[in-house]
Amino acid sequence: MAPFVYSLGVFADSGISEVLRLVNGSSRCAGRVEVFHNKKWGTVCNDSWDLQDAGVVCKQLGCGTALSAPAGAHFGPGSDHIWLDTVNCTGTEAALSQCRAKPWRDSNCTHEEDAGVVCSGNPPPSLHCISEQTSLRLVNGPSRCAGRVEVLHNQQWGTVCDDDWNLQDARVVCRQLGCGTALSAPGAAHFGRGSDPIWLDDVHCTGTEAALSECRGRPWGEYNSHHGEDAGVVCSVTQLRLVNGSSRCAGRVEVLHIQIVCRQLGCGTALSAPGRAQFGRGSDRIWLDDVHCTGTEAALSECRAKPWGDNHCHHGEDCRAPPPITRGDFHLI
Repeated sequence: MAPFVYSLGVFADSGISEVLRLVNGSSRCAGRVEVFHNKKWGTVCNDSWDLQDAGVVCKQLGCGTALSAPAGAHFGPGSDHIWLDTVNCTGTEAALSQCRAKPWRDSNCTHEEDAGVVCSGNPPPSLHCISEQTSLRLVNGPSRCAGRVEVLHNQQWGTVCDDDWNLQDARVVCRQLGCGTALSAPGAAHFGRGSDPIWLDDVHCTGTEAALSECRGRPWGEYNSHHGEDAGVVCSVTQLRLVNGSSRCAGRVEVLHIQIVCRQLGCGTALSAPGRAQFGRGSDRIWLDDVHCTGTEAALSECRAKPWGDNHCHHGEDCRAPPPITRGDFHLI
C-alpha cells in the first residue's frame, strides 16, 4: 500500500529536511517509522526506541498520543536504508528532528530491528487522503458497472459508507473502472448490504480525480455507520441482452444497463416492441420503468426513465410500449 506522508522538520545537526511516514499499518497513524533523507526513504533502528520516541512521532503527525512503540519489525522489515539509530527523545519535543540520535546511516542494525509506532488517534478527515492505490469493484448489481462499491484493503474486500456519498464520488468510481460516466450514486445499501469490513467513510471527491485513492476521507477502517448505509454506483457503460427469442436480435429485453436496444445491438431498426412478456417472464429484478426515447438517441442511457428499481410492475409486463411505435419509444418494466 502507498504510505501516508506528513509533517516537515529539520535535524539540527544536518540541516536536511525530514519528512516522516508510517507504513504497513492499519491506518496512517500506525506502522513502521520511515524518514526521507537524501532523496530516499529509510527506516529507524529500534535500539533505545521507546514510548517517548513514539510519542514525538505521533505528535508530529497529528495522530494523538503513543499507545505503543513496537520493535523487531512489527510492521514488517523495510527494504531501503536504515537512516537512524539510537534515537533518544525526552518526549517533550515537537518533532523527531529535535531528538538526539546517531549520525545519518550510522547503524549496526538490520531491518529485522525496524521501529514502529501505534498512535491513539487521527486528524480530522479533511486532512486525510485515502492515498492508496485502491482495487475497486461493484457487486450485486446488473453488471460490472453498477452495484455496491467495494474496495480491497489489507487483502480483504470491504464497503464504503454513504455518508457524504454523491455523484462526484460516483464519477470517480466509474472513471476508475472504465465504466463511462456516473448516472447515480445510490446509498442506503441500494444494492444490498455487505458483510465484510466498512473500509471507507466520509469520502469526498471533487469529481476530477482519476481514482478513488486520490479523494479525501476518513482513515481506513474508521467509520460511524453500518452496512445499511453501504454506498452504490450506477455508471453509463453496461450491457443488455435479448433472451428467449428466435435469434439474438429478437426477444425479451433484459437491461444489464441502459442502451437503445436495436441500434446498440446492431440489429437494425425496431419493427415492434411487444409487451405483456411475449418472450417469457423474467425472474430477476425489474430495473427500468417509464423509459421514453425520442428515437434519436445513440444509447438507452440518453433516454428519460424512472430511477433504477423504481417501478410499479411485475414480470407479466416485461417490455411493453404504447402503440404505434413511430419513434422508437420503449416502456421497459
